[in-house]
Amino acid sequence: MTHPAEDTADQDRTSSSAPGASGVSEAPGAHSSGLGPERRSGLTAAEVAARVAKGQVNDVPVRSSRSLREIVRANVFTRFNAIIGVMFAIILVVGPIQDGLFGLVIVANTAIGIIQELRAKKTLDGLALIGEAKPQVRRDGTAQQVSVGDIVLDDTVLLGIGDKVIVDGLVTEADGLEIDESLLTGEPDPVLKQPGDAMMSGSFVVAGAGAFTATKVGREAYAAQLAEEASRFTLVKSELRSGIDSILKFITYLLVPTAIGLIVSQLAVEKHDWREAVRRMVAGIVPMVPEGLVLLTSVAFAIGVVRLGRRQCLVQELPAIEGLARVDTVCLDKTGTLTEGGMDLVDLRPLAVAESGPDSTGPDSNSADGNGADSGVDGALRPGAPLASHVLSDPQVLQHALGALGRADSRPNPSMQAVIEAYGEEDPGQQWRVLQAMPFSSARKWSGVQLLEPQGAEASWLLGAPDVLLPAGHPALAEVDELGAQGLRVLLLGRTPTALDAPDPAARLRPLALVVLRQRLREDAAETLRYFESQSVQAKVISGDSAVSVGAVASHLGLPGADRPLDARTLPTDPEQLADTADRTTVFGRVTPQQKRDLVGALQSRGHTVAMTGDGVNDVLALKDADIGVAMGSGSEATRAVAQIVLLDDSFATLPSVVAEGRRVIGNIERVAGLFLVKTVYSVLLALLVVFTHVPYPFLPRHSTVLSSLTIGIPAFFLALAPNNERARTGFVRRVLRLAVPSGVIAGTATFTAYMLARANHATDLKADTSVATLTLFLVAIWVLAIVARPYTWWRLALIGTMGGAFALVLLVPWLSNFFQLELAGTRDPWTGVGIAVTAGVLLEITAQVQRLKR
Repeated sequence: MTHPAEDTADQDRTSSSAPGASGVSEAPGAHSSGLGPERRSGLTAAEVAARVAKGQVNDVPVRSSRSLREIVRANVFTRFNAIIGVMFAIILVVGPIQDGLFGLVIVANTAIGIIQELRAKKTLDGLALIGEAKPQVRRDGTAQQVSVGDIVLDDTVLLGIGDKVIVDGLVTEADGLEIDESLLTGEPDPVLKQPGDAMMSGSFVVAGAGAFTATKVGREAYAAQLAEEASRFTLVKSELRSGIDSILKFITYLLVPTAIGLIVSQLAVEKHDWREAVRRMVAGIVPMVPEGLVLLTSVAFAIGVVRLGRRQCLVQELPAIEGLARVDTVCLDKTGTLTEGGMDLVDLRPLAVAESGPDSTGPDSNSADGNGADSGVDGALRPGAPLASHVLSDPQVLQHALGALGRADSRPNPSMQAVIEAYGEEDPGQQWRVLQAMPFSSARKWSGVQLLEPQGAEASWLLGAPDVLLPAGHPALAEVDELGAQGLRVLLLGRTPTALDAPDPAARLRPLALVVLRQRLREDAAETLRYFESQSVQAKVISGDSAVSVGAVASHLGLPGADRPLDARTLPTDPEQLADTADRTTVFGRVTPQQKRDLVGALQSRGHTVAMTGDGVNDVLALKDADIGVAMGSGSEATRAVAQIVLLDDSFATLPSVVAEGRRVIGNIERVAGLFLVKTVYSVLLALLVVFTHVPYPFLPRHSTVLSSLTIGIPAFFLALAPNNERARTGFVRRVLRLAVPSGVIAGTATFTAYMLARANHATDLKADTSVATLTLFLVAIWVLAIVARPYTWWRLALIGTMGGAFALVLLVPWLSNFFQLELAGTRDPWTGVGIAVTAGVLLEITAQVQRLKR
């Protein structure tokens, strides 16, 4: 029998330690505003209003995109727009206005850039609002869900597994509360928090539950910086942007001396008509500036963001679009990615007494006094009346214990939720009283409760991974493996006389039953995996669950290599060996959060571009280190904070669209970049040839406008939006220049040759010479477009044909030919130009074939 005083103590402990009870000890001095001891009811509505009036609100503006002013400034006030603007102003002075058409093109392109980015801003802002976390606070004695910006000083903020700490504060309630501060300190080990301990914003909960009082809000809190950085519409460095910047910087160096030489030569040649000299000089400078390349890159990124936004995919950083195009390995967390969040409890299998071993609270105990007193054993509990083995095997007893485990968990995970749905009904007589609870932790892989059982004994009941709680070689493990091979999830229920706060609560565990759960596979998972296989993207499943169970799920979905799952506890520690193992293995089980991070790093060390998907706090470290982190919208806020991409609808089937969008954007930008740089190269070459030969520049600005529009600007816009599934590769600058430089040299040489031959026949008719040069350059440039547009589809052929037809109209329609100052005289010079263009085309084809072989 139990002493009455002990019963009273038990009641006190029950009321103060049960999860969700209001009697969790408070942190003295946690309240920072002189309101006295912390009240469990939280702030009142009047107190909240008073703090709002004082400005003590967490009102840090978190922007998901650039402001309107920043968008306009970024698109209008650029170095290249300044150059073009100056040239346009010069043409307005010297006239005629036809030669200033290039200025209208710049205005139109800039407007397109602003409009597209504003559309992206609207989409991002709306999606960011949808994806924003809603923390819970206790006010007027009830839990309320508020927005991040509505938290005020001294609010009592409630925490559960996966929640991010939004503001700084002091712990007031703690129920096995473990905080991961790795985003702040770099240390992966969780920190156990007690009442009175400090809480830093930016950390997140990995186990347990609790509450804290907000002591710093708004810009004073460290989270203000983290939140703004995590969700800002950023334009950070990437290989694509860095490559374009390098190209443009080099062009700028060429531009200045070439422009000076061109100005001097044209003034010398056109002494009698300085206006004509200025027009020819402007015509030579404007094509050197590949302004459309920068603009088209921004537009393509913005359109990509909008398209993904329509699929409920939040892109938190623009470079994520590029990263997606380069991904060749996708690491998937099984739970929440391949399987749905929910689970069903399908069986409860009691273990035979022979398998279980003696109960340490019974008469066959190995304790010192033989009656379960556990003298001298650290963390031993008061035994009370023992439960016989046949009682412990009774399914109803096991169900009652599982129900107590479920009711004690204030933030159940899917496995515990299945237990609650099966056995979590209330215990009217309170025969199984919770004295202490320890929520599930991915690090220890079990949860537990300390119970006062019906006959008065105290014992700890643990529910967790069988291969962690059972010793190697235990007979029950064979049954666990058999069930796991069927794709079922198996947990072990056991009982121990050791307290939960002992150094090793599972040391004297008596296994009593296997809890069998069935995971719900996502309907779209198999199709998505097949897509990745068809696109040469490796899919690797990295899970904390049993390797056999994970392998069974992956095999059911048809993932190649899933029949050889690997238990991560056998992973080598040597970096080289780990990289080899990570490269050749498809399915990993029993992976700790740190091992997920190590596996991502190992794959990256072998040159892989890795995307990591996940929804739980155990995925945060790997998500943060992966090249692209993809979080599920319903997952923990910590994962959403560190991921570059958030799937707000939790649809794994969205991933192929995400990858395809990234490839489309980057592949097409690389494709059209060659067109812009070919123009730059031949423009610089023509300018240099004109300077050295002292002849009039062959084109007027209006000629450059029509050539650029029909061979580059309009086609590039359509090509940039076309489907493209080719995975992006490193070496963007090298590949683009390998096409642009020889093609530009061929185009410039062919054009200047045709121009000089025409001048030799009628040196006084500059309009006829210019017309031949324009015809030749158009034919060569359209040939370059035909090479870039491969492989052909009906619409690409139609696009090339339309551009050719448009140029024919310019030559044949009188008012257009007069407007653009084009008139082909006779037949010899035009056909000479055509012959030179064909010869140049043959050289372009040879160059393209050589480049194709070098890939």
